Amino acid sequence: MGNTFLNLALLIIFHFSMPTFSMKLTTILTDQSALLALKDHVIHDPENVLTTNWSASAPVCNWFGVSCGSKHRRVTALNLTGLGLVGTLPPHLVNLSFLSLLRITNNSFYGRLPVQLSNLHRLKYLSFGSNYFSGEIPSWLGSLTELGGMSLYHNNFKGVIPFSLGYLSKLQILVLSENRISGSIPSSIFNISSLQIIDLSDNMLSGFIPFVPRDLFLLEVIDFTSNNLSGHIPKDMFGHLPNFKELYLSFNQLSGRIPASLFKCKELQMLSLSYNQMEGSLPIEIGNLSMLQYIYIGRNHFEGIIPHEIGNLKNLKVLTITSNNIAGSIPPQVFNISTLTIISLETNQLSGHLPSNMGLFLPNMEKLYLGLNHLVGSFPMYISNASQLTLLDMSSNYFLRSIPDNLGNLRNLKILNLENNNLTSSRMSFLFSLTNCRVLEKILFGINPLISGELPRLVGNLSSSLERFSAYSCNIRGSIPSEIGNLSHLINIELGGNKLIGQIPTTIGVLEDLQSLSLENNKLEGSIPSELCHLNKLAFLFLTNNKLSGPIPACLGDLASLRKLFLDSNMFSSSIPSTLTRLNYLLILYLSSNSLSGPLPIDTGKWKVLTSLDLSNNQFSGDIPTGVTDLKDLTHFSLSNNKIMGSIPESFDELLSLEFLDLSRNNLSGEIPKSLEKLRYLKYFNVSFNRLEGEIPEGGSFGNYTIESFKGNEALCGATRLHVPNCKTRPLRNSKAKTKLNS
Repeated sequence: MGNTFLNLALLIIFHFSMPTFSMKLTTILTDQSALLALKDHVIHDPENVLTTNWSASAPVCNWFGVSCGSKHRRVTALNLTGLGLVGTLPPHLVNLSFLSLLRITNNSFYGRLPVQLSNLHRLKYLSFGSNYFSGEIPSWLGSLTELGGMSLYHNNFKGVIPFSLGYLSKLQILVLSENRISGSIPSSIFNISSLQIIDLSDNMLSGFIPFVPRDLFLLEVIDFTSNNLSGHIPKDMFGHLPNFKELYLSFNQLSGRIPASLFKCKELQMLSLSYNQMEGSLPIEIGNLSMLQYIYIGRNHFEGIIPHEIGNLKNLKVLTITSNNIAGSIPPQVFNISTLTIISLETNQLSGHLPSNMGLFLPNMEKLYLGLNHLVGSFPMYISNASQLTLLDMSSNYFLRSIPDNLGNLRNLKILNLENNNLTSSRMSFLFSLTNCRVLEKILFGINPLISGELPRLVGNLSSSLERFSAYSCNIRGSIPSEIGNLSHLINIELGGNKLIGQIPTTIGVLEDLQSLSLENNKLEGSIPSELCHLNKLAFLFLTNNKLSGPIPACLGDLASLRKLFLDSNMFSSSIPSTLTRLNYLLILYLSSNSLSGPLPIDTGKWKVLTSLDLSNNQFSGDIPTGVTDLKDLTHFSLSNNKIMGSIPESFDELLSLEFLDLSRNNLSGEIPKSLEKLRYLKYFNVSFNRLEGEIPEGGSFGNYTIESFKGNEALCGATRLHVPNCKTRPLRNSKAKTKLNS
């Protein structure tokens, strides 16, 4: 009896356990099948993770990136971040019915999201960022009601943001940035009471920022940067955001004032409104935001003054008010905020003096931009105490007196810009101090006419990291020291507009990284040293208005990187080297006002991208090369005051971009081609003082020219307004013509 009962019990247990075992086995196989389908849809697995690890011979829960729940042993999480996978998502993923996390960020998946994913009702976190998914953001995402985080950034999604996303009542994080989403921001977004972060930046959204209809106690971050949003920021928006911390609205088209409700957000740390069209003054209430660390409000239309209450922001790290209409003096309290790392106030209407102790209380200051204002007074002596400075820009103000000799204390300084002031320096002694700045990359002190003296030889002791040395229009005398060749990383030398004499030092030829050499408007003599032809990266050579002589070196034609060549107003002689036509990327060539002679190069057509060619005031002879008409981008062409003969080529009508054409004071003959009427952009035209004949064209731009364009050509005829003979009543020139007419 006992054995019979025991056997019956075992039979019942076995009977009911069989379906349970079978069901468990089936669901595991279903998850396995879904993941193997994903593996089959991956066409490139650069690290062979799926290829070697996802195998039916191993338990699914041990596969790379797969996590299973402890209770049901079903797949609950799939994380394939950063594997470089290429492929599409299969609809089979819907069979991962216990999935709560799906993260495939930083891969190259593409195509549309399969609609079957809408049945993953347990999904709490969805991250598809940094892939190539396309199509519209599906409205069915709004049915995944358990979602707490959705991240679809950096894909190719387009269309509008579905209104249905507002139904995700548990959503905390919504990131749709760096796509091509357009349309307006759905008002439903601000109905999600659980929302903490919303990032819609770098899209093409337009319209107004929607109102916030209810208190959102958890919302901390709004990022709508780089869209096309317009209108005012809603006036009462921030009254519903008591714990708000970060606002990013830069690079839009927003207008109006900063809402007063913003200053109720006592937790605010980030305020980013740059590159909009906002206006009004900066409210004094900004000083109440004691947690504020970053203020970016540059490139707007703000006016008024900087409120001294900003000095209350003891946690402030960055203050950027660049390119507004802010006036008045800079409150001295600003320079007492020890946490500041960046102050950017350039391009405003600021005036007055800087505080005498400026720099003493800025131990963390890294970048200080004060350029393009109306600041006056002495250069701040204590700025050298801000020992962490990497950038100091005081340019385009009215600073007076001497440049301090203690700037060398700024050992981290990389960029120093003192241009366009009224600063002085005896024998440029400040350069001695700057030799202590061993990471210095740029020194700019041009357009300070009160700086004088010779450029010291110790310039060669400046930082080996120096890339730009600009001392334009500083009344510098003497010669260029050969030691400048020690600055092996120089990219740009600007010494134009001074009183330099002597020759161009050959040591410049060792500056292999040099891209721009500007020595114009000096009194330099001698020839162009052939060593300059070693500068293979040279793109800009400005030698205008010196006393340089000799032939133009043929080796300049080896500088394949050359884009602009200015040799005008010197004493160069001989002909244009034919090698210059090898400069296939030359944009501007100015050789005017020299003593150059001989015919023009016949293969001028090789300058395919040339936009401006000025050969005036020389002694060139021969015909205009027909190759000129191959210069389709040419806008400025001057041959005036030479000895050019022959006719104006009919094919000049192909120079459709031409705006300026001066062929005056030559020996040109023949007629003015009527085809030039096609040049509709031609604003200036001058063929005066040649030997041209025939009718002056009247069509196109010719109706705008006066007699000044044509005088000195006795055989021209045309409209009465030009004060030349009328072509119909003009007497015939010879008897043969009369005979032909009468026959």
